[in-house]
Formats: sequence, C-alpha cells, structure tokens
Amino acid sequence: MLILNSGGTFNKRYDPVSGKLEVPYDNRALESILKSTHKSYQLAGVVYKDSLDMDTNDRKMIANIIFESNEKAFVIVHGTDTMHITAEFLAEIFEDRVIILTGAMKPFEIDNIEASLNMGMAIGYANAQKQNGVYICMNGLTLPWNQIDKNREMGRFELVR
Repeated sequence: MLILNSGGTFNKRYDPVSGKLEVPYDNRALESILKSTHKSYQLAGVVYKDSLDMDTNDRKMIANIIFESNEKAFVIVHGTDTMHITAEFLAEIFEDRVIILTGAMKPFEIDNIEASLNMGMAIGYANAQKQNGVYICMNGLTLPWNQIDKNREMGRFELVR
C-alpha cells in the first residue's frame, strides 16, 4: 500500500507569525498516526495544498504516481472541499486499483481523533477491499466515491440519497 499526502485541512497547522492555518510542506501529522500502527507503510508527500487550490495538473501528478507504482492499494489524504473532484478524476483513469481518499474536517493539530480515525479506517479498508475502485472514507463511512458527499451545512460526509 502507498499512502499519498496531498495536504488539506487534515495536515493544517497554525502559523503564529501569520496567524493563519497553513498546509505545511511535510508529513508530520501522518507520520504521527502511522507510528501507532504495527506495520510499515510507504508514505509520499505529493502536493501539500488546500484542496480549493488544487488543479488538473495536481490531479495528474497524483494519477501519474499511482500509474507508476507497483502497489494495488492507495490511500490519499486530501482536502474535503474538492475530494469528490479528485475521486471522479481518478475513477475515470483507474479500474485496476483500490484507491481510498480520506481527510478531516478539523486539522490533526487541533483535533487528532477525527484525522486518526479516518486514516485508520482508510488503511483498514484498503487492506481488506478486494473490489477495485475509488472510494471516499470519512466520518465512519467508506463508500464508492459517487455514493458519499460532503454536507457543507452539517459539516460531515453522508450517503448520497
């Protein structure tokens, strides 16, 4: 399994100089979570952006890494605002891999429980899933990307009805 970090709220940290939450150019949040597992996972930082700043070139970069990899399962940490756009983009390209996108509504630095839960679920699902496809793992749900959506008013992901 290969874990790809593209940034998003999951990774954001408070910068006391600017007074803003920023996506850092590191994998510190994920490294902290992965320390608690009993298995070693490959981890690669890819984009380090808020998902609202991601574009087609960023999505192509993620797709190229997946394409070039010998792994069959991938977990992508991604911002929640455009997670569905990246999921759809990847679903149009890959039919032979298990790809799980996950993220967090609150930064790991502020509330490490949600990010850790989502990451743990995504890893578990990627390890157990036999059906290739692109999935989103958020808020206790792991579903095909087109069956789950962000409810912006409620601040959570839900089954598409």
